[in-house]
Amino acid sequence: MKVIISGASSGLGRALAQHYADMGATLGLIARRGDLLQVLAAELSSDVSVYEADVRDAPAIRTAAQDFMCRHGCPDIVIANAGISRGTLTEYAEDTVVFEDILATNVVGMINLFQPFTAAMQKAGQGSLVGIASVAGYRGLPGSGAYSASKAAAISYLESLRVEMHGSGVSVVTVCPGYIVTPMTENNPFRMPFLLPAEDVAKKIVHVVESKTLFAVIPWQMAVVAPVLKLLPNFLYDRLFAHAPRKPR
Repeated sequence: MKVIISGASSGLGRALAQHYADMGATLGLIARRGDLLQVLAAELSSDVSVYEADVRDAPAIRTAAQDFMCRHGCPDIVIANAGISRGTLTEYAEDTVVFEDILATNVVGMINLFQPFTAAMQKAGQGSLVGIASVAGYRGLPGSGAYSASKAAAISYLESLRVEMHGSGVSVVTVCPGYIVTPMTENNPFRMPFLLPAEDVAKKIVHVVESKTLFAVIPWQMAVVAPVLKLLPNFLYDRLFAHAPRKPR
């Protein structure tokens, strides 16, 4: 099994790399922090190729993809996990660049990762393209407009891609986790319901991919809560969340 993972240097990406390495997979790990990737690669007991690259840099991602496929052939699984999150407020002009960075990483970065592999996977007639979205994409969260927008866009993009790949043998899997214990959430100044360790979420994602589930919310409690929130009428949702705690800017 050959697996590509972006955002692999920490958090959920690191946990996924460890889990697939334990399964004996050949890994292609991509992240901006090459030093952390090298440390991780030294810890893993499998064949690992590391690529220091930013998913916003399409040429760099294409170069990494070409190198991996030259070395190992077409991957079986490509996981677009790289993502960033910061509190944002539209009234602050300086937050505009933050909006741009989050959307470029969480949405365009996902496209940049999948693009170099799709033709090869279609030709092979097999494989899974896995996008890590979020339950934050179900409704707009106050103070997290950029992050919620990026994850809502990711969910819609992945659905479009899934339909485009229909009948090709390539599965497109959308994963919407809730709160995970990672560097991204460690400074959140509010209670995070159903919080899970990254290792537990990684294990569940591996099962989702293996079972060919096309859309999954993790954990199951969030799979119940998130659709209910989506169905709330706007006046009630606004009243409930207008004064909710917000992620720091």
